[in-house]
Amino acid sequence: MIETNLKFLRGKHSISQAELAESLGIPRTTLSAYERGFVEPNIELMLKMAKYFGVTLDDLIAYNLEHQNPEHKGGDNLKVLAISVDPWQNSNIELVDTKAEAGYLDSMSDPEYIKDLPKIYFPKIPQGTYRGFEIRGDSMLPVEPGSIIISAYVEKLADIRDGRTYVVVSKSEGVVYKRVRNQAKEKNLLLISDNEAYNPYTMHYSEIAEVWQYYAHLSFSDTKHTFNAMLEDKLSDIQRKVGEMHSKVVGN
Repeated sequence: MIETNLKFLRGKHSISQAELAESLGIPRTTLSAYERGFVEPNIELMLKMAKYFGVTLDDLIAYNLEHQNPEHKGGDNLKVLAISVDPWQNSNIELVDTKAEAGYLDSMSDPEYIKDLPKIYFPKIPQGTYRGFEIRGDSMLPVEPGSIIISAYVEKLADIRDGRTYVVVSKSEGVVYKRVRNQAKEKNLLLISDNEAYNPYTMHYSEIAEVWQYYAHLSFSDTKHTFNAMLEDKLSDIQRKVGEMHSKVVGN
């Protein structure tokens, strides 16, 4: 399908093979081979082509654009992901730290931006598309602020499993790491913090840009100390409540 769409889009925009090849940074003969179906471009180049013509990767490779207008398909499908690959065409694990979060929200669909993010290596990880996100705040203790969540890309919101933890990316909330329940009938995700000091809240499907399922995390602090601190806080809270109940009973 991609060879048909390349020829159609090039003709629609009145672009010669030489002009398109130069814009993509490839020889004209290579582009000609793509259009004749002799070989297929790699994923990074296909993303570049889709961006050049203003269509999604899904439209470029799966639909005959000559017979339909590209449009956002809606539903619970998330966007096609921009990725970078290593010399062996395996997906890299890009790292999005808290300093890069604002830039990521603006440029997450730009393959050039993604390509320039720092890369991390995680041994024996299953095949898939992964990203590392540095988390902020204490809402998911005992996972400490500054921990790196290694997570796998979720293509469809229907694939979310209730009660598991995910990184959810949105323009309204930025990058958040939460335990999730999928409220499909209302087209919402319920985002729940493991730290009970934070109230759950909902996010509508339309606000969500990306969802990543937890695979592992890298922590740089003493988790036993963190757990003990949490336990002490809970015990103090229980003692405070017991004290309040005792005061009410004595007062009566």
